[in-house]
Order: sequence, then structure tokens, then C-alpha cells
Amino acid sequence: MRWAGQSVSGVVSDPDALPGLEEMPGLVRTVRTPEFAGVTFHEVMARSALNHVPASSDSPFDWTVNPYRGCTHACVYCFARRTHSYLDLDTGVDFDSEIVVKVNVAEVLARELGRPSWGREPVALGTNTDPYQRAEGRYRLMPGIIEAFAGSGTPFSVLTKGTTLRRDLPLLARAGERVPVTLGVSLAVLDEDLHATLEPGTPSPRARLELVRSIRAAGLPCQVLVAPVLPHLTDSDEDLERVVGAVAEAGATSASVMALHLRPGAREWFLRWLGREHPELAEPYAELYRGGSYVLKSYASDLAERVRPVLRRHGLDRATGWRRPSQVRRTG
Repeated sequence: MRWAGQSVSGVVSDPDALPGLEEMPGLVRTVRTPEFAGVTFHEVMARSALNHVPASSDSPFDWTVNPYRGCTHACVYCFARRTHSYLDLDTGVDFDSEIVVKVNVAEVLARELGRPSWGREPVALGTNTDPYQRAEGRYRLMPGIIEAFAGSGTPFSVLTKGTTLRRDLPLLARAGERVPVTLGVSLAVLDEDLHATLEPGTPSPRARLELVRSIRAAGLPCQVLVAPVLPHLTDSDEDLERVVGAVAEAGATSASVMALHLRPGAREWFLRWLGREHPELAEPYAELYRGGSYVLKSYASDLAERVRPVLRRHGLDRATGWRRPSQVRRTG
């Protein structure tokens, strides 16, 4: 275990700290432990927990909470990678292994939700980095967060790839008796070999399908986000039928399907992976994403047209609420 240093003011000046972290307000300590080989945790005291999302943002929610920055899931396509550059960390290996932990996030959140001005609007978790990534097994931030929402009468949703969520199912079920609770599982691929290179730090597809079953057995709704669909890799009619069928068989209450986004930070990291694993697709992807972060409208429209009857056939075409009703997503 390595300590970065402490000060009464909460501002650490550590000459050995990573760039961008040596003067981070609220930094308590930097920790490495044998059970998380190759991962460094930077524990901070957060000043705020609730994030208000501007209407112009691509986010589907007005309010979010992010207990962690960075994610050991190491998904090569993760759109949140760019946020690590704000700390002068790289959006590749650093994002996967330099994890900022807001150790007091539950207490700060409870205080913010208790303000008379708080309107009890729905709050989303998992829209940036995963709140049930492996670090949650060590830090156990989510139980306090769940209690804060339930105690204040605030509806909330959680989107995750992490099977650590199963630990909190009794608590989530009790919270669901007091406030609306929506749980979602993200599942991009079923192919184990592709999963191993695309999402190397995540639970297996089979484990996530079992998580869906556990959520439903606890009496809670479970949406599944089939995303990202990867052009020329997981977007055939057979691929879509297989994954949607598996999600339906697991008991999901609804599902939505979205094509890969390649935002700055993630774009470079993903294209590096693509060039290594599937070099023959470099040129097709350059064409499909020539407009920027989103796939061409023609591709997105075709995908939506093909997936619509598949979702309907499996009874998963109910509204999910993943996006603001008034928001129109740009597709290229």
C-alpha cells in the first residue's frame, strides 16, 4: 500500500503524484494493493455529488452521480475516456488503471438531496463510469448512495456491466418500495473471444445474463442496453437475433440497441484496437465515422429498421427511458 500524503486543508502536494493529481483538492491518499495488481486508487474527498447535465449534452439524463473516475472494465470503446485527460492522465492505460475514488460521495449526496431546493428529480448512475466496477467491492460506496436516494424520496437508475450489483439487490429491492428504481445491464457482445479483447475487465456475457435473471428474481425491472453494436463485427441479423433472444430469455423487461459512438479520447483508443485486431476494417470505419463521433445516419437508420422487429418479436420494444424525451440524438 502506498500513501501519497495528507494535509489538514485537504489539498495534497505530492511531488511523486501523477501529473494533474499532485495538487488535486481533496486528495487524501494514493493506494496500491496486491488484490488489484496494476491498479492505483486515488482517494479524494468530493465537494459535490450531484452533476447537473446541460440540456445541450448528449447525456440522456438531467442529473447524474459518478462515484468513480476511470474504470477497470477497460472497455476499448468507452466514451468516458476523455474525462481522464482533464487530470493530465492519458485516455488509454491510465483510464483503465488510475481510478479516482470519491470516498465521501454518499455523505455529500445525502446532504445535497436533503436541501429544501432539491426537487427529487430522477438521478442516473452508470452514465459515465460504472458504479459497480471492481473497485466497488473494495470501497462499498453504493449502499450509502442507495440509502441516500431512498431516504430522500429521489427516483434513481443504475446502468452497469458489474455483477457486484448482486450484492446490493436486497437493498435495492427495499429502496424500490420507497422510490422508483430502474436497473439496467449493458451487454455488447455474446462472443467470448471478442469480449476478451473488447471488454477485458468486465464480467463475461454469460455472467451478465445471470445478473439480469437475479435482478428480475428480486422483483425489480431490468432494462438491457445492447450497446455498442459494432459495424461489421456484431451487426448482422444473426448477431442481433442472438443477443436480443438471449436478453429476452434472461427475463429483461425491455431493451434498446445503439451503434458504437467514437468520441474523442475513445476514438483513438478504439481505432488502435481495431487496427491491431481487425485491420481489414480500418477503412470501412473511417468511412462510417467520417462525420465525427457518430456513425453515418444511413447506417443508424438501417440498424434501427432491422432491430425494430427483433425487439417486437421478443417483447422488448417497450419504452426504456434511457434518453430525455425531448432530446434528438445526432447520428452523423
